[in-house]
Amino acid sequence: MNELYSPWTLKDVTMRNRIVMPPMCMYSAGEDGIATPWHSFHYRTRAQGGTALIIQEATAVEPRGRISSADLGIWRDDHIPALKEITSGIEAEGAIPAVQLAHAGRKCTVPGADVIAPSPLNFDPEDPEYILPREMTREDIETVIESFRQAARRASEAGYRILEVHGAHGYLISEFLSPLTNFRRDEYGGDYAGRSRFLKEVVRAVRSVWPEEKALILRVSSMDYKSGGNEPEDLAAMINLVKDEGIDMVHVSSGGVVPHVKIPLGPGYQIPAARTIRDRTELPVVGGGLITSSDLAARVVYQQDADLVFLGRELLRNPFFPLLSAQEAGVELKYWPRPYERAR
Repeated sequence: MNELYSPWTLKDVTMRNRIVMPPMCMYSAGEDGIATPWHSFHYRTRAQGGTALIIQEATAVEPRGRISSADLGIWRDDHIPALKEITSGIEAEGAIPAVQLAHAGRKCTVPGADVIAPSPLNFDPEDPEYILPREMTREDIETVIESFRQAARRASEAGYRILEVHGAHGYLISEFLSPLTNFRRDEYGGDYAGRSRFLKEVVRAVRSVWPEEKALILRVSSMDYKSGGNEPEDLAAMINLVKDEGIDMVHVSSGGVVPHVKIPLGPGYQIPAARTIRDRTELPVVGGGLITSSDLAARVVYQQDADLVFLGRELLRNPFFPLLSAQEAGVELKYWPRPYERAR
């Protein structure tokens, strides 16, 4: 089951193994959203440790698209130089730099922000951090779509090799996709075609500036964990309506759409949903969910439940997990950092 450590190709890049660092917010930027030296160190360290694909944390396409005032941004051209420091550091260590373009929608907690959403529903009225969002007008929708397009242009200029559109965890695109958060009666609500229309237009705009040879990943919440919400089959149906706009891979997560739900957590708990979406869309997928052992990660790839495996918390704890787990499995990897070879 050593496929976990074998190369895998998506569009114009070949990853050195199947291990992915998913986007995880670090809440370490300033109010201006500009990346700091800490961010460059953080991501480069994981690349040193042998991870193949590094997907940078949710990076906001406009100021009101931040989850918090400490989020990274990509809404201005002056964000590009610091982002180039991140991409060049990742590539210098042999990994592929990717970025997740995001808009928080109703989950924005930036003080004084013009919080917007498909429908005027507070994410959690019991939590004072969240406020009642304003229902998006057609002009708002067009403005945000253009923000995604400009962000994709900046991402290309900053040197990212893969782009991920954040359609998960109850943020703006996810809010359009879920019937629990989208009560619109216009062309952006209702059935699968209506609820996926905003996503479709975002992907089309992004693809107008993101090079065709470069991959575009969509991250989704496969389950809302509440009656009447989305299930993996619903997401697969909506992805099938959108994928021809230029989606190359699906990154399967779950939850985050509504608060106070019971999630059946456990090692690999999102893998069955990843397999369902893989089978029903015929697109490659990234799967995971509390995977902390190389045995489970290897089994996911071996059984073709997912093409790539994301490890979140484990890579925060141990940046060198890919190199060390391969060594334990008896797999010889050629990309140990030379200064560290004496530790093998």
